[in-house]
Amino acid sequence: MVENALVHPVYFGSIAQWSLMLQAKKISFEACDNYQKQTYRNRQYIYGANGKLLLNIPIKHTGDKHKRKLTKEVAIENSFAWQKNHFKSLEAAYRSSPFFEFYEDEFINLYNKAYTSLWEFNLDAMQAIANCLQIDWNPEFTATYQIKPTNAAQFDGRYLVDAKGSPQFKLNAYSQVFEEKHGFIPNLSIIDLLFNEGNNAASYLLATELSK
Repeated sequence: MVENALVHPVYFGSIAQWSLMLQAKKISFEACDNYQKQTYRNRQYIYGANGKLLLNIPIKHTGDKHKRKLTKEVAIENSFAWQKNHFKSLEAAYRSSPFFEFYEDEFINLYNKAYTSLWEFNLDAMQAIANCLQIDWNPEFTATYQIKPTNAAQFDGRYLVDAKGSPQFKLNAYSQVFEEKHGFIPNLSIIDLLFNEGNNAASYLLATELSK
C-alpha cells in the first residue's frame, strides 16, 4: 500500500495513474504547476474502431509562447464543439461494450455542462470516475510547487501526466471491444477499463504492480 500519491488532475486519467491512486492511502493533487502541452491534462486516449484515438480538449493560448501559465489558470477554448464531439467518439467506441450504458449517465452530465476552466473540468471528470469506481474521494492539494517532494513517504506520480511516457507498471490485459482488429492496447484512459470491465475495474487497479 502506498502511503501518499502525488499526481496531477487530468482528463479522466490513464489506467496507470488510477492504479496508483487506488493503492494510496491518501491522494495529493499538484495544484501549483505550470501548464505543459501534450500531457493528460487536456487529453486522453481511447480505443476506437481504427485503434488508439486521441481526444484533446482545446485551450486558449496566451499569444506569448514564452509566458508560463499555471494549470489552474488555463481556459478552455469553447468555440469548438469539443464536448459534443468527444461524447460522440465515446459512443462510437464503447456503445457495444458491456458497461457503457451502466455508466453513461455519469458522463452525459459531464459533457452537457458548460466549462471555461480546464482545472474545474478535470476535477469533475475525476470525481465522475471515483463515483463509478465507488471509492471514497477526498484528495488534498499542494500549497507550493516542489521539484522533488520533501516527504520521503510520498510516491511522486506526477510523471504519469506525460502522454508520451511509458510507466513501468505491470498492466495486465483485459477484454477490449476492438482487440480482435488491433490487439490489446495498454494504459488507455480509465474509461476504457470501466466500460469493458465494470465492477471488476477496481480489482484490476488494485492488482497492478507499481514501480517508481
